[in-house]
Amino acid sequence: MGRYRPPQARGSPYITVNGHARLAREQQALWQTRHEVTEALAAAAAEGDRSENAEYIYRKKQLREIDRRLGYLGRRLEELQVVADPPTDVSRIYFGAWVRLEDEHGRELVYRIVGPDEFDIAKGYISMDAPVARALLKRAVDDEIRVQLPAGEQSYIVLEISYQPLLAAPSTRG
Repeated sequence: MGRYRPPQARGSPYITVNGHARLAREQQALWQTRHEVTEALAAAAAEGDRSENAEYIYRKKQLREIDRRLGYLGRRLEELQVVADPPTDVSRIYFGAWVRLEDEHGRELVYRIVGPDEFDIAKGYISMDAPVARALLKRAVDDEIRVQLPAGEQSYIVLEISYQPLLAAPSTRG
């Protein structure tokens, strides 16, 4: 039986300036790493019998992984649209917004809506394709949203919207 996996749905093509710069730095670092791995691979190949040469086999695998990631980054960076400016209506939630929410238990959460290539829940960055972010888009302060999450339906009230970083809430994680 094969290892076929159906293709994943494409994420939204938007990214912040910082997110784009981070992906470009990753791509540049991978090119440097690839150069070093290629040199190590050539040295391992020169040692003789490649079928039992662990260094050679490891370097070939490492090179494949680097090339796969470089291919992805090359395609993805071409299709991404960098969103550098805040929207004209800053009273509503759009891409790049920092949002302070209160859940039904009174806990405050701070999230930033970013592209799928840069989400990082530890920093409070959520993908605009995530259920919470989709429910927040185009909402304003004091709006209530209901989101169906794996743990059940959650309710949130929008407390604050900013296009500059907000200070993290005292208890950002439940």
